[in-house]
Amino acid sequence: MKFIMAFIWSFGLITLLNYVVGSIANVPFDLQAGVVIALVTAVLVIALGEAIPNEEVADH
Repeated sequence: MKFIMAFIWSFGLITLLNYVVGSIANVPFDLQAGVVIALVTAVLVIALGEAIPNEEVADH
C-alpha cells in the first residue's frame, strides 16, 4: 500500500508543479513528462525510505 500511496502523492505533487511552472513559463502542459518524473520520484522516495534503518532508540 505504501508503494501505491508514494506514487499517488508524487504524481499529484509533480503534476501540480509541472502545471504551475509551465503556466508561468508559458509552456504547454505535458502530462507524460509529469508521469515519468513522478515515477522516478516515487522510486527514489521508496528507496530512501527502505535505506533508513528502522531501529528504536534506547531510552536513557
